[in-house]
Amino acid sequence: MTRREKVWSIVGILALTVPALAKDPPAQVLVWPQTGSPVLRFSFAKFKEVGSVGNERTFMTETTAQNLWNKAISQASFSLYLFDKNKTRIGEANLSVSNVGPGETVKFETTIAASGPPASLGLVARYLPPELGPAAPLKKVSITVNSVPQGATLKVDSDEVGSTPKIVQVAVGKHLLEFSKEGFNSGKFPFEIGPDDASGGSVSYELGASTHDTIEMRDGSVLSGDLVSVSAMDIVVRVAGKDQTYDRKQIKRIMLVQREREQPIPAPAAAPSHP
Repeated sequence: MTRREKVWSIVGILALTVPALAKDPPAQVLVWPQTGSPVLRFSFAKFKEVGSVGNERTFMTETTAQNLWNKAISQASFSLYLFDKNKTRIGEANLSVSNVGPGETVKFETTIAASGPPASLGLVARYLPPELGPAAPLKKVSITVNSVPQGATLKVDSDEVGSTPKIVQVAVGKHLLEFSKEGFNSGKFPFEIGPDDASGGSVSYELGASTHDTIEMRDGSVLSGDLVSVSAMDIVVRVAGKDQTYDRKQIKRIMLVQREREQPIPAPAAAPSHP
């Protein structure tokens, strides 16, 4: 092979390789359902901003839907949610597929109005045909649960899930939230998730103030009782009816509840004397 033939061979290899490297991979890929046997795979190209009005922007992306199932899908629709880097939902669009055979792929453009560029995507089924009923997972939505003050122990349907604020996944139906925090009255909040509810909601519950004083220790523990006395060296706290003495160096903060001063009970009036 001559030198010129070698040069043309190298150029030919580059010409074949560059187009393959230039092809953009999907920006996001979502498989539905997330658990169990996969049925649909949605691939989204890079989101391109095509317009804006005030704080609202309009994005467009090329969407590919592939039927991974062994049966044809007559019709199905989904809600596509856009989230920013803080997992806050900033946009929503509808996705629909129809008459998609086994292994078949369809392409279409999706236009979405959002308040900012998306960092992640979420997919929730809105309508499923009867043939997809057995494949559909139990619908769950995400809600943010918070309390005033924060840091309360949270239970969902009697199961402890952490402390507030907390994002929890709950299924369609009735549920019970339970809040507890040292130094505050515990509380319960019943709520219900409907079949058309979407992720992104929130619940905030205000804990009732305790009837006792709260003493926060420097080691992170908290006492709930009645402050009896404070001196230059120590404090005395009545806890469960017993006085306990602590070095003042152990104390970080004392929060006193407001109490009404007890009015003395007047003595009964003396009966008038008769001569």
